[in-house]
Amino acid sequence: MKRQPLRLAILEAIRILEEAGVASPRNDAELLAAHVLGVDRGRLPLTPLVDPPVVEALGQLVARRAKRVPLQYLTGWSAMGEITVAVGSGVFVPRPETELLLEWGLGVLAGRTHPVVVDLCTGSGALALAVANAVPDAIVYAVDVDATALAWARRNADTRVEAGDSAIRLYSGDIGDRTMFAELDGLVDLVLCNPPYVPAGTYVPPEVADHDPEHAVFAPGDGLEVIRHAVAAGARLLRPGGGVAIEHDDTQGSAVPELLAARRVLADVRAHTDLAGRSRFATARRAGS
Repeated sequence: MKRQPLRLAILEAIRILEEAGVASPRNDAELLAAHVLGVDRGRLPLTPLVDPPVVEALGQLVARRAKRVPLQYLTGWSAMGEITVAVGSGVFVPRPETELLLEWGLGVLAGRTHPVVVDLCTGSGALALAVANAVPDAIVYAVDVDATALAWARRNADTRVEAGDSAIRLYSGDIGDRTMFAELDGLVDLVLCNPPYVPAGTYVPPEVADHDPEHAVFAPGDGLEVIRHAVAAGARLLRPGGGVAIEHDDTQGSAVPELLAARRVLADVRAHTDLAGRSRFATARRAGS
């Protein structure tokens, strides 16, 4: 069998994905090629020629991506901070925008010894596990109400322990329950939350509409119902000087900071944008030193 230029196969993949309306055709085509070859994306130029079965395997994945199956479902992983987590059917796929929320949270923990961290609506466990990887002495709690998400989180947590990271503490629970983590009230250094926040009825891309769990994407009414619970949890859990960061929809850039500012115990409320300049998350600190 005659070997074929990988570059041409990738160009064809890009063309197919562009025609399908995929938002990042070159990125996705190259990541799929790297996945098929089992190499890092940056090493693709070192593989100028590939066997026909490789081109065929790439074509099959590209065809599925063109049908708007999420890229992460096809590769089986999603990145967060310095780690990757396994994702697939039944669990929300972490987005690159959430990296900025993680970065802010790690800044809060800088210089703290054995900080206590709570990740609300943990999903795949990506945020909690990224914190545990970056801050080895952190005591990290994570909670989700969905059993399928927790199964993915447990799988990822076990994988990270095998890789040498500290274990996180996973719980099943509703963040609207005021007794949840009551034993941690006033003791937490950092609360992170990437909740369901898209207002019901909002258009979302097929990758989200057809694959992400609906309950992990949409929140009733104005999309703020779960966020209101997250704000309340953050206000009671944080120790003085601790921080809370909550991701939100780009239409909620004023509403979420206002919810945080309405809590007398919270101060230094700030709105943050993503790399595209869209409102993406809000933060606050517990008043006091």
